[in-house]
Amino acid sequence: MHTASVNHTESRQDVQPEATTRVRYWILLLLCVLSMITYLDRVCFGAAAPEISQAIGLTDVSQMKWAFTAFALAYALFEIPTGWLGDRLGPRNLLIRIVIWWSACTILTGAIGLKWGAISFGGLGSLIALRFLFGAGEAGAYPNITRAIHDWFPKREWEFAQGAIWMTGRLMGGVTPVIWAILVGNALFPVAPLDWRGAFFLFGGIGFLWCIGFAYWFRNSPAQHSQVSKAELAVIHQGRTKSTESHKIVWSMLMTTRSLHALWLMYALVTFVWIFNITYLPAYLLERFQVEKGNLLGAIYCGAPLWLGAVGCLSGGFLVSWFARRTATRAQARQRLGVIAMLVGSLLWVGAFWSPNIHLFCLMVALSAFCIDLTVGSAWASCQDIGQENAGVAAASMNMIGTFGAAFAGWLTGTLIQNSLTYSAARSVTTVELLSPLQRQAAILVGYDQLFLINIFVFLAAAICWLFVKVDPPADDVSTPFTDESPGNI
Repeated sequence: MHTASVNHTESRQDVQPEATTRVRYWILLLLCVLSMITYLDRVCFGAAAPEISQAIGLTDVSQMKWAFTAFALAYALFEIPTGWLGDRLGPRNLLIRIVIWWSACTILTGAIGLKWGAISFGGLGSLIALRFLFGAGEAGAYPNITRAIHDWFPKREWEFAQGAIWMTGRLMGGVTPVIWAILVGNALFPVAPLDWRGAFFLFGGIGFLWCIGFAYWFRNSPAQHSQVSKAELAVIHQGRTKSTESHKIVWSMLMTTRSLHALWLMYALVTFVWIFNITYLPAYLLERFQVEKGNLLGAIYCGAPLWLGAVGCLSGGFLVSWFARRTATRAQARQRLGVIAMLVGSLLWVGAFWSPNIHLFCLMVALSAFCIDLTVGSAWASCQDIGQENAGVAAASMNMIGTFGAAFAGWLTGTLIQNSLTYSAARSVTTVELLSPLQRQAAILVGYDQLFLINIFVFLAAAICWLFVKVDPPADDVSTPFTDESPGNI
């Protein structure tokens, strides 16, 4: 009798359920750090633009418009090929290659304009070529991150994971101007610890360190990771249909899916507005409000759109869940959030256009970035729903078109400023070079004002695009509250 009791006890112990691991959240941490590094390296270029333009003999930042445009153009062109490779080969090797490439380009950017006697390492042409290579190398980072999220997270956590990725990237983008003011300016120290070149060398080195940690810990599939339990695998695969593992590009999906086309246009429009925050905003604050490089308050204002954007990225996932309890599907919740956010964003740019001081202007611009980032997780999660096993390609196609919007914005902003300068010189019967400082400043600000008016209507067009994003919900797409496995209880 006693023996039977013991055997019965052992039997109950044998069937005790296995503990659910949470390795996927460590994977998310690695991907979030990657997102932070991308923004560190992107934003530092905008922060350094006035000094780089001086180093290569330019008169103002608007003459660097093709350097801004070259990065965005290459980034867009190489999105789909790199996203497809991630779908076919897995994101691990692709992300390592991407980070090594762009880290090397970051270091080389720090060498632009260096002189050894009569020899100079590059001018504007070399900078444009390097920025093109930079964009080509960095292309595919976020589509491959999306592929990793698709493979490592259950569907109900996709918006949360995407929000965390974009939140941490935006947060680092917001902190970068402050880091720049401390390292390169004189915000805290009488003498800056580094010049702008040294900062580029340092930031490039950080990327190489990340590659070592990522190569050690990340695997393409959770099933390949030795520390992932069967219980966590069951959570990750919950509600999924069986994978066909077909990694051919489904061109019919890209060409005929109207919701994907609406996402493309919407993303191009919001990226057109958003890219101002990491390209021309520091130069604008210098022109209009005389915010110098070492001004800590100015650095905070330069980073404000990305700081509030970080809050928006994380909040967006939770707002989708809140809306989903009041709609039929999460897809409808994403659409509702997108329309509301874009309409509010348009009103905020009306406020920015009429802002009388730096405080109100930066607040309006930062809140408009918040509105954009509320919808980022929804846009990328929608691509995952549309693409399924081609999630990387679907995401890459949206990011490609969006980046064309950024490229056009970089070119258009510089062109508006240069045309305004030319018109001002013609009215004064002189040349642009002979304009007085006050005339030059007034003309430059007129060019920016034209851009701000355009932004108001761009947001309205983006709101209309969200009305056409109608993703067919999967069978398991139900509007349920968070469970104990949901990110709300992490």
